[in-house]
Amino acid sequence: MTTTTPLADIGAAIAAAAETTGEAVVGLGRGWGSAGSGFITGRGEVLTNAHNLRHEEVTVTFADGSQHAGHVRAADPDLDLAVISVPTGERPAVNWADGEAAGIGTPVLALANPGGRGLRATHGFISSAAGARRGPRGRRIAGAIEHTAPLPRGSSGGPLLDLDGRLLGINALRTDGGLILAIPADEALHERVRALARGETPPRFRLGIAVVPPRAARRLRSAVGLPPADGILIRFVQEDGPASRAGLERGDVILAAGETPTPTLEALLGALDAAADQQRIELRVLRGADERQVTVVA
Repeated sequence: MTTTTPLADIGAAIAAAAETTGEAVVGLGRGWGSAGSGFITGRGEVLTNAHNLRHEEVTVTFADGSQHAGHVRAADPDLDLAVISVPTGERPAVNWADGEAAGIGTPVLALANPGGRGLRATHGFISSAAGARRGPRGRRIAGAIEHTAPLPRGSSGGPLLDLDGRLLGINALRTDGGLILAIPADEALHERVRALARGETPPRFRLGIAVVPPRAARRLRSAVGLPPADGILIRFVQEDGPASRAGLERGDVILAAGETPTPTLEALLGALDAAADQQRIELRVLRGADERQVTVVA
């Protein structure tokens, strides 16, 4: 006689996910020098985190151990997403969930194949579904799913699943305390992935600068005897980038972009997104104690 227990049910769900979805999970890179994980989203395409990729080509290892050279079809570093072109044969793609919200306490399964070292499958629960994380270029990604399914190094880019094996998110980052943050696999993300799969890179307006967080910027200005300023302090200007060509300098504070005040990085990024089609924007800048208008052209 077989006794069913909650632990047995969880074990069965993990085994089923490994059986049905594990074939779609891939490793990126080689062995212990792994770049990360990914998973098949369609014929000839693998989805992963953009931060896993260092070059236009990457080794993709499938569940059966076979390896192929993959090429980046398109990437969106701001959202930490990339689609890789690679022969997937008849291997199945991961099924997306129907878009229903996953809340605190929802059981989840996390799969990975770190650097092609073999499939990992763990379980946990969603501990927060309203968080945010920074992408590789500082953009805040809202709605991040925080969960307790433990994962080894090299697991970023792998899928976060519900108990039916459907995609809830893309595991991206380990936080303090061992919790994992995943990018939510909602309809907006699905559309972005489809665009990347078509080779479409989203237009972005980049200034070519590195910045200091507003709170630290106020302290730095105060330390050199300058009045406080509610804006974004520039700490580095890329040589021959748009900001450099417009005459912006280290130490300048961006107070507004177009008609939008920029007390936060999110405000500045939002204004730049709105100007992406024109690739031109007016900035109100504070240099020392003097304000000036600067036109930046991408």
